[in-house]
Amino acid sequence: MASEVPLPTTPPTSKALSGALRKKLQGYVGFANLPNQVHRKSVKKGFNFTIMVVGESGLGKSTLVNTLFNAPLYPPKEHVGLSQESPKTVGIQVLNTDIEENGVRLKLNVVDTPGFGDFINNEDSWKPILETIESRFDAYLEQENRVNRSKITDTRVNACLYFIAPTGHSLKALDIEFMKRLHNKVNLIPVIAKSDTMTNEEVAAFKERILMDIDHHKIKIYHAQHYDCDDQETINETKEVMSKVPFAVVGSDKAVETSDGRVVRGRSYPWGTIEVDNEDHCDFVKLRQMLIRTHMEELREFTNDIHYENYRTEKLVALGYQQDQTVFREVDPLAKLAEERALHEAKLVKMEQDMKNVFQQKVQEKEAKLTQSEAELYAKHKEMKDALEKQRLDLEDKKRRIEQGRPITPEKKKKGFGFANK
Repeated sequence: MASEVPLPTTPPTSKALSGALRKKLQGYVGFANLPNQVHRKSVKKGFNFTIMVVGESGLGKSTLVNTLFNAPLYPPKEHVGLSQESPKTVGIQVLNTDIEENGVRLKLNVVDTPGFGDFINNEDSWKPILETIESRFDAYLEQENRVNRSKITDTRVNACLYFIAPTGHSLKALDIEFMKRLHNKVNLIPVIAKSDTMTNEEVAAFKERILMDIDHHKIKIYHAQHYDCDDQETINETKEVMSKVPFAVVGSDKAVETSDGRVVRGRSYPWGTIEVDNEDHCDFVKLRQMLIRTHMEELREFTNDIHYENYRTEKLVALGYQQDQTVFREVDPLAKLAEERALHEAKLVKMEQDMKNVFQQKVQEKEAKLTQSEAELYAKHKEMKDALEKQRLDLEDKKRRIEQGRPITPEKKKKGFGFANK
């Protein structure tokens, strides 16, 4: 017969951490495998990512998308004849494609905005883009409110690559207006297009002026975050990536041969070759690292937790829904304890006052009852006293009669005929 193994009598060591107790396990439990379970589920389900590219025509938006995902997602463009009439408004084109890498499936949605910034009057060219982003929020909100939510299609824009023309001066009025209108709706990632048209010194100066304009106009661009669980190497990589914002990129989906015989993706010029994947030539590698390799899931979470939640709150408040803001209030344990103690003391004072009131009411009722009983006893005593006094007077009257020889009761006259004495 197996003998019972006694359980440890000493509790595990614990310490308070942010209002919670952190306890040390006595042995292996198994929930450390949760990340593996999430990984298997995510791989089975696949991922969804929507990216928007905005910029003037000819800045290489479609080429950069093809370069980012190393696939011909955009078909070769057909040159439009001069006789054809150009569109008068900003168009919205969506490219949906399914790609797979090492067993991981990604449903990629690319939202293009042909015509942006190509008109003489670009005053409201941002409106169709903003309406597209908000309509996708509305579609997701409508799916959330359905009775059956088992199949929700997420088409919300997770990142917006805004292409800045390589003027070398500063942001144009259209650039500033667009980013101010959309920075609260989408993760903005500014990109300097065709940076190979400028020298390294011109790129650095241009980046500095762009960041000054962004800071001056209080425009919120996406900043990759690092977490407490990240090691120092990861934190340094994130800081290095963010130091390259705005990313000066060069796009090319064609292979060229360098002077030393290597075949690389890039562009050939009479003075040399620009390599897309060379960090010394452009920031394409850092952009791809942040957008795809390290922070794609964070972009999705930021879209859902920040931009969509803010839009959803504004939408529901506009429809008349009210939210109790006290549920979001951070509670100080000491303040909460003091508040509960004050409420308890107030409750005790109220109970004591109620008991005093009840006691006083009972005393008043008892006094009234005693007063009534006293009045009744007094009336009864007076009645008995009067009866005794009457009886005493009757007895004294009889005593006098006896003493005087008179009958106690007076004689009654006899009724009849009387005879006269003769």
